[in-house]
Amino acid sequence: MKKNPNKNQPQVNREETGEILRLASLSLDFEGDLVELGCYEGDTSLLLAELLKGVKSKKRLFIYDSFEGLPDKTEADFSVAGAAFKKGELYVTKKEVKARFLRANLPVPVIKKGWFDELDKEVDLPEKVCFAFLDGDLYESIKTSLRLVEDKMTPGGVIIVHDYNNPELPGVAKAVDEWFDSKNYKFVKKYSLAVLTREC
Repeated sequence: MKKNPNKNQPQVNREETGEILRLASLSLDFEGDLVELGCYEGDTSLLLAELLKGVKSKKRLFIYDSFEGLPDKTEADFSVAGAAFKKGELYVTKKEVKARFLRANLPVPVIKKGWFDELDKEVDLPEKVCFAFLDGDLYESIKTSLRLVEDKMTPGGVIIVHDYNNPELPGVAKAVDEWFDSKNYKFVKKYSLAVLTREC
């Protein structure tokens, strides 16, 4: 749950967190592992790890971040309301995120550092994915994240994209809408989440 540069409050609120965990729990019935692209400080990652530990699941959690803050915006991301989301914002180190898992006595997930467009989906992502949480904030980040996971999702698997209807980050909705237009997924909006379920 990253913090908004404009406000001292979580962007992923309690209701959204509850929905993320509910859908992640349901996805455990399907083949594949869990991934989070855009983990920031790891708040959501910790909750997913706690979920897996609580049900004694053998599924793995993979989390990804640049660990260099946000990249440059594109024209699709322009919003006066989101002016504070600048290059380098939301910076945290991989070491800091790993330390949080150790302090919480939770299994450390697979943590990958890199810009999303530098990831190789055949090498850096698990073979199959049952649940993906995408929180990349910007048009290119979400577009790339969707491309990375789309062929990995098992039937019934769920992709959740955060900030879908966030006026501060308009590039997110643009990326999702363009992608969904040609995909065999069910699409539901809930809170600021775009919930994309692969058809069985």
